[in-house]
Amino acid sequence: MKRRAKAAAPKQAPQKRVVKTLDRALSRLGFCSRTEAAGWIRSGRVRVNGREQTDPEAWVELGRDRITVDNKPLFEGRKRYLLLYKPKGYLTTWRDPQGRPTVYDLLGKTREWIFPVGRLDLDTSGLLLMTNDSEFAELVTNPEFHVPKTYLVKTSTLLSDEQLAALRRGIELKDGLTRPAQVVRLRDSGGRTFLEITITEGRNRQVRRMIEAAGSQVLKLVRTAIGPIRIGRLEIGKWRELAPEEVRALVTYARRQAKRAARTGSRRREPPEPV
Repeated sequence: MKRRAKAAAPKQAPQKRVVKTLDRALSRLGFCSRTEAAGWIRSGRVRVNGREQTDPEAWVELGRDRITVDNKPLFEGRKRYLLLYKPKGYLTTWRDPQGRPTVYDLLGKTREWIFPVGRLDLDTSGLLLMTNDSEFAELVTNPEFHVPKTYLVKTSTLLSDEQLAALRRGIELKDGLTRPAQVVRLRDSGGRTFLEITITEGRNRQVRRMIEAAGSQVLKLVRTAIGPIRIGRLEIGKWRELAPEEVRALVTYARRQAKRAARTGSRRREPPEPV
């Protein structure tokens, strides 16, 4: 009897190479701005495959080249996902030339290099995710994925129903019309309006600028949720690891939102799916 020829193993598709200049790599992954990255590199804080690299435009392959900043590896070790309750007055950056406190002061020593998923400005408190998983960070921060961010807002004046309706429809800013927001009036007290607002974009100081465009000012701003992840009873200034099911839930939600936006063909105007 003739033996059957052994079936050839299916060929695996080659993994996509991600090659960037060193300064772009650090900036793209959320560690710092490209200008800050160039300064770090020129000052000798960055090594590639164990060798000091002082050229910001040196080419690196993410996932293959071993990159360290201040001797902390960017991609080694287990993937970590942290939820931090950022206090007001802390910068979402690694170091500050003026010596102001940063979110890294709250974390203590960590073996893995982790970076913020998006940013909260100096005067904003609340939920900040941090990770060393660049794909996860991309899913959460890319505006095309429509992952909603929810904030509690205290305004300087009472807001009318017409002003809230303008926020819900989308309001004109210097950089264009915003997407529709979900807005809930919580209460009015002492000449102030307390509201909850959910947006799906990440423009600089967006909620503050939306309130200003509506004719008021933000006195207090706290981010309470990103997609299905909520800050819960975590104390201000404290952090915890996300549970595996929380990570899966957020990734699943982001992908579902992206498919929904692509299906409707209205990436700009489609409101977020309720969480």
